[in-house]
Amino acid sequence: MKLIKSLHKWLSVLVALQLLIWLASGLFFNLMDHSKARGNEYRVKTEKRAAIDTARLLEPSVYLVKYALKQNSLEQQARPVYSIKLITLLSQPYYLLNHSRGLYPHFYNEHLLINAYTGEQQSIDEEMVLNIASSSYNGSGEVKSTVKILPPIADFPKEQNSVWQINFADELNTSAYIDVSSGRLVGHSNDDKRFADFFFMLHFMDYGLMGAEGGFNNGLVIFFALLLLIFCLTGAIWVIELINKGRYKIR
Repeated sequence: MKLIKSLHKWLSVLVALQLLIWLASGLFFNLMDHSKARGNEYRVKTEKRAAIDTARLLEPSVYLVKYALKQNSLEQQARPVYSIKLITLLSQPYYLLNHSRGLYPHFYNEHLLINAYTGEQQSIDEEMVLNIASSSYNGSGEVKSTVKILPPIADFPKEQNSVWQINFADELNTSAYIDVSSGRLVGHSNDDKRFADFFFMLHFMDYGLMGAEGGFNNGLVIFFALLLLIFCLTGAIWVIELINKGRYKIR
């Protein structure tokens, strides 16, 4: 019984500490500027849809067959094409072929980009991502660095794809993120968003101890829920013992 009492007291300390963190972070969410917390201070909100010369578009079925095979040093390995979509990047039409399909864009996806006018494969190189990032940015800062990074992405922990990170030299330290295989603009982040993300991390207990997921459904929350269950059980056992000793009496 001594062990149960000691366990119950220490668990009560952990529960109280996390409860204070939830209260403090919840208060911050009510007081913060939600527009700044999104990190879109210098993001261009409206994108002009480029006019496409449909007469110049090549037949997409040709590329479904051509790029369904991946040239390997030893042999050709079949790669299924789950979808093909006509998109525009930098006012240029492309066929976006999907070879590995995720349920959402931030899930792992594998794409191939084909110029819809020439049929040439387009790689998402540094020059292209600089142009995409610059077209989405309307601040006064110049590009100070460009780097390709693998997940997990600190500013976008839910993102499971490799991205280009383009950093701008402005007062908010804005960064733009571009998907490596599709050219998709993952989003913008800055110091305001990172500050808000710190409180989201505290509130969701997403400390990265069991892998940061950018949400409430993570391993640490499950572990804490088990500790809370033990806390309740030890408390119930303690109450039963006090009842048996006559500590609780109905007058």
